[in-house]
Amino acid sequence: GVIHTETPDWQGEYELIDTGNFRKLERFGQQILIRPEPQAVWNPALSEGEWKKTAHVQFEQTGSHAGIWTPLRKQTIPEQWQIQYPFGHDKLTFRLALTGFKHVGIFPEQAVNWEYIRSQCEGKQNPKVLNLFAYTGGASIAAAKAGAEVTHVDAIRQVVNWASENAKLNQLQSVRWMVEDALKFCQREARRGNQYDGILLDPPAFGHGPKGERWKLEELISEMTFALVPLLKTDGFLVFNTYSLNLSALLLENLLQIYFPKQLTTLSELYLQDQFFRKLPLGIVARL
Repeated sequence: GVIHTETPDWQGEYELIDTGNFRKLERFGQQILIRPEPQAVWNPALSEGEWKKTAHVQFEQTGSHAGIWTPLRKQTIPEQWQIQYPFGHDKLTFRLALTGFKHVGIFPEQAVNWEYIRSQCEGKQNPKVLNLFAYTGGASIAAAKAGAEVTHVDAIRQVVNWASENAKLNQLQSVRWMVEDALKFCQREARRGNQYDGILLDPPAFGHGPKGERWKLEELISEMTFALVPLLKTDGFLVFNTYSLNLSALLLENLLQIYFPKQLTTLSELYLQDQFFRKLPLGIVARL
């Protein structure tokens, strides 16, 4: 069965205020944003006027993925700002910025995976962790803070640079940065005989590798999962996160049971709850 997992407490640094009409109103640090949200199919609790009065800026789509940020107040949002997540006796610091693809550099619901990564790494001696489709490195930073030696793989140089800035903010040196196609990287690592104590992956529904390699999740998810088999140590852990509207948790469960038959799979649906107790679904995570 699928467990529903609410995100741990950001202690005031992040807040989902309201959701609805395919949008979300949320606060990152001091900055309040309105962004598109395909899963928020219900009506919002607050009026349009209240949303506009509350938010600093709103993202408006101009293409299928791209768009522009429109300021809603006189004072503008800073070019960059930081937020922190309380992490055990420590904290994780992230640099945020408004991008042309509606993202700001962090997925707050992923905190639940960071906590799991910490619980897995803390019991191991110098664990080696591989983070694929690693984006701005939330999971890489969490694993490195928990004592892991991390290999961070993403196809886009700009986000790898962003991730390395996040590592510097957290005084971390133990990350190896790779601008690579995830599938090709895994196939090469297998040939080299390299293995990991933990593998993390959060593949997009579609995208492109650095040499224009085409990625479509449904077409490549089986091959991608198979490529992880030789890389994961027998007592290793796996966190497989997907945010794709048409992907079933059962699909992930089947793949992991086929390729990792000796290990136990748990499935969770991640969500964030707004101030009006609406639960916004934000993807499925399978763990070994």
